[in-house]
Amino acid sequence: MVEHQPESQPKADSQTLRNSFRRLYGSEPRLFSAPGRINLIGEHTDYNEGFVLPMAADRRTYVAAAARDDRLIRVHSSNLGEQSQFDLDQKAQPGQPQWLSYLEGVARVLEEKGFRLKGADLDISSAVPIGAGLSSSAALEVSVGFALLQLAGADIDLMQLALSAQTAEHLFVRTACGLMDQLTATYGVANHAMLIDCRSLERELVVMNVPNMTVVICDTGVKHELATSAYNERRQQCERAVNILQEQNHAIRSLRDVTPADFETHKNLLPELLRRRCRHVVSENERTLTAVAALKQGDVERLGELINLSHESLRDDYEVSCRELDLMVELARRQEGVAGARMMGGGFGGSTVNLVPRDNVDEFRRAVSEGYERATGLRPTIITVEADDGVCEIR
Repeated sequence: MVEHQPESQPKADSQTLRNSFRRLYGSEPRLFSAPGRINLIGEHTDYNEGFVLPMAADRRTYVAAAARDDRLIRVHSSNLGEQSQFDLDQKAQPGQPQWLSYLEGVARVLEEKGFRLKGADLDISSAVPIGAGLSSSAALEVSVGFALLQLAGADIDLMQLALSAQTAEHLFVRTACGLMDQLTATYGVANHAMLIDCRSLERELVVMNVPNMTVVICDTGVKHELATSAYNERRQQCERAVNILQEQNHAIRSLRDVTPADFETHKNLLPELLRRRCRHVVSENERTLTAVAALKQGDVERLGELINLSHESLRDDYEVSCRELDLMVELARRQEGVAGARMMGGGFGGSTVNLVPRDNVDEFRRAVSEGYERATGLRPTIITVEADDGVCEIR
């Protein structure tokens, strides 16, 4: 049996991090923090210029930081017990540990955008689970980028920070991510979800009006090797579908521009595989916009139905689920009062997002954990999350 982090996993302790920083560097730090991300609905729509409905999660990454007189950035990861460094006046060196690539990438991109950064001593501690689909990478990028800008006395442009974090992931980590995670980490607001238009980058805050319910994340503890290659393959399939549909309507720039009526009219032009990929994206955009209306009305039943339909579409049309995710969703839906459950993120492992009655969370956790462990031999991590604020300095 493989064990994973329990629900009792502590949130990062800011005072412990301050003390750690003092021991390491012998000076007094400032403290910065950015949240993880939960996506309620809107999966694989971001790179199709569609709509997503994430919320910033109250599992956060913390950075203790102090400026230096030179341009050296020294970093300690409390989670990994590792230290490293890089010099802003020298070229990036190959072979750095991947965790360092995220934050060095942000620093390099900010410099390229014209921000003159100072050297810094950093100590980082995170309560965002790694590999669970809560975007620990964006929380790291945004918290470190914000800290470096603050230490340099720069004017903070949150959009530029989010874009720099995304560019860093593209160039230094080689992940062709959308912008949802970084926008959520920068612009999140407590007790709100955020509808993001992934074409215009316009954002609308939506109160988390889910009476007597809470969001529960179930981490399967698995990530299949297929994930990255299949993600890139799905992007290419969407692009091929757009090329075909453009022959009928030159105004179509991405699948965002294909309405459900358009799809029904022209779906037979698409090969069967591309037809299913397109149907997921088109229907998921509609579900996301409908979910916003349900959330505004406090219609938990309708919101749950849409979340359930999202999983079926991701499983059957987009084919990015897996045995463990499907099992976790099935177990969740059996529990009393659960409004909706679906896989979350790129797929082929990671976590599910679930709407669970607050009074039933303990029983939900027990039943789902026991059922999953019995079927797989894995003990899942099951955590509750609340909508939290975006990046900030903790004073």
